Amino acid sequence: MVSRNTLLTTGGAALALAALAACAPADETTASTPSASASTNSCAPETLATKTAGKLTIGTDNPAYEPWFSDNKPSNGKGFESAVAYAVAQRLGYSTENVTWISVTFNNAIAPGPKAYDFDVNEFSITDERKQAVDFSSPYYLVKQTVITVKGSKIAGAKSLADLKNAKLGAQVGTTSYQAITDVIKPSTDPQVFNNNDDAKAALVNKTVDGIVVDLPTAFYMTGAELDNGVIVGQLASVGTPEQFGLVLDKGSSLTTCVSTAVDQLRQDGTLAVLEKQWLASTGGAPELS
Repeated sequence: MVSRNTLLTTGGAALALAALAACAPADETTASTPSASASTNSCAPETLATKTAGKLTIGTDNPAYEPWFSDNKPSNGKGFESAVAYAVAQRLGYSTENVTWISVTFNNAIAPGPKAYDFDVNEFSITDERKQAVDFSSPYYLVKQTVITVKGSKIAGAKSLADLKNAKLGAQVGTTSYQAITDVIKPSTDPQVFNNNDDAKAALVNKTVDGIVVDLPTAFYMTGAELDNGVIVGQLASVGTPEQFGLVLDKGSSLTTCVSTAVDQLRQDGTLAVLEKQWLASTGGAPELS
């Protein structure tokens, strides 16, 4: 897995819960905005030019990994991105029965050319380069920096930022991960700097540092696949310019505005925050540190 750290030098709930949150009425201010009004008038299933009339086709990779999905079954509504996809679908007026999932590899999903999906969800960071080939929805997730360690470390049981004050921490040079240590954690000793995440990981294994900071997707991957006895300590408050995940659509898709409006409404009414807490912080084992 490629780390999705944003370099500073570049500026850069089960289905029932998702259904309940997605169907929650927007507040009066949101309902009266032009975009919400436009959604009501022109974003109903009978007006949208989807791949199959009356149905919404959503793509993602196979396998689909935890905690973004669950049991490699995107259609079960479990996992953060599955729940988000169903919430968007319901905002657009598509019932669960009218949502179809297809398998699309990560690279094919963002390659130029016609798509077999209406939108794809697979931890896609929104970048200017990718925008040349595909459309993105409004962001549904802002990537947070995360402290990881290994079992037996003195910070493995840390519950707050105060518990990290005397820890030896490290991160890749020039990243928001490093900035998160200096600006959010503010440990008593200067953080160690590494050329890349592999070097940082090696230092953690060798116990040169107590913990390292990486972005949350990388934290899930490292602790699940690369580190023996890896532990996610917790997420940190946003710092710098965080990466943004967006739903991917065909370049120039007529659905982009409606999908973005649905995502915006889910953010405004708090649904995205509920799903993030449920699937990433609680179920995913990445609590927020304060």
